[in-house]
Amino acid sequence: MSRKLSFSMDDESGDLVQRYEQFLSGKANGYFDVEELENIVEYYLRRGRTKDCNTAIDLGLQLHPNNSILKTKRAKIYLITGDEQKAYRLLESLAESTDYEVLLLKIEVLIKLKQILEAKLLSEKMLADESEDLDNVCLDVAYLFLAHSEYKIALDLLERGYKSNPQNPDLLYELAFCYEQNENLTKAIAVNLQIIETDPFANEAWFNLGQMYFAQLDFPKALEAYDYALAIDDKDTLTCLQKAHVHFQLNQFDEAIETYLEYRSLSNFVNWQTDIYIAECYEKLEKYDQAIVYYKQSLDEQEDNYDALTGIAICLLEQELYAESIPYVEKALKISPEAADAWVYLAEAYVGLDDLDNALLAYVKSISIDAEQPDTLMAIANICMEKAEFELALKYYLAARDQSDSTEYIDLFIAVSYCKLGDLINSAIYLKIAVQRDDNSTNMFLELCPEAENLILFS
Repeated sequence: MSRKLSFSMDDESGDLVQRYEQFLSGKANGYFDVEELENIVEYYLRRGRTKDCNTAIDLGLQLHPNNSILKTKRAKIYLITGDEQKAYRLLESLAESTDYEVLLLKIEVLIKLKQILEAKLLSEKMLADESEDLDNVCLDVAYLFLAHSEYKIALDLLERGYKSNPQNPDLLYELAFCYEQNENLTKAIAVNLQIIETDPFANEAWFNLGQMYFAQLDFPKALEAYDYALAIDDKDTLTCLQKAHVHFQLNQFDEAIETYLEYRSLSNFVNWQTDIYIAECYEKLEKYDQAIVYYKQSLDEQEDNYDALTGIAICLLEQELYAESIPYVEKALKISPEAADAWVYLAEAYVGLDDLDNALLAYVKSISIDAEQPDTLMAIANICMEKAEFELALKYYLAARDQSDSTEYIDLFIAVSYCKLGDLINSAIYLKIAVQRDDNSTNMFLELCPEAENLILFS
């Protein structure tokens, strides 16, 4: 079986195409053999000029009727233009062929027609001769399946190619990628390490290794891999960004800021997202004024920026600037009215302003959007308790406990609610649980329920 892939164009291609176009315009006479016409078609294909490709093929078939090479090129054009059925019929009309390009095209057409089993069987036929070039054949066929996210089949092909030649660098990159897509990060890491062992300056392999360690949450190893990648290419913007993310995950916020700023200087992209990252770092460092500066820079570049608006609001809330935070939350809610967390921020601002009625409305709205919020249920219960609505408070405390019985002081507050409602038995049950978790609960209970001091509620 001859292996014949798309060929590169040499310096004579321009002269050939010029002669061909002069022929079409009637300015020159001439004759073109099959190889010349094949080169002309490939020249146009590389430039996306499918209409010119068809014109060249029409001429070719007039000069060389039923030529299989030119028909194969036409099938390739049908495939590129999305007419898979025509491509399939044309390829099937060709005599039984072992031509490499024809077989690859047939496999690609079958994949696009969702005839995966047939494509796989044809692939096996291609690989049956166990040629010396088996690793590259496996790689070429695997590319076709990879392009359509058929990762399991592609992995089988690449593993077979690896057995034939474990030193093929192109195959190794795709093999590592396939292991990753098949959620086998351990093998993906091993393959990338093999690439690096062969070529320590393989920047892409170091980056991929960092990505896989990142996915495994092994941030120190990810950082080391990204550092190696940047040592090889210090202008690699994506690696720089990922390194900054790792510093953030490691709570190394000063280093993260420095690296984000480095990425900002390298990148030609809009920086509103980078400003968000930097702002979040300053927020983690409790440097709220500096965080707000970067959130506002991000907001200047993208007006409808939910993250920037809520980020500013949070920083203001942390500084107890409750009234100032409300306009930012309200703008965020106009952008995303179903954002449960924004309704919580609004409620917290109203709590800070001692406007419990509006706070309660905002908390309840948040719960209506996302019911799984034990802390918000606790906040609602606390407001009800403060308003002496003990039955309602108990309802929300119990709901919060159903979602998370580890919520701080939940059993204590349930005990207090039952006590306020006069249910001393249940009050004693929950107080006992609270004391087991925190022996200071007794004193806190008596502070909230001084009327219970002379009652035997616990042993």
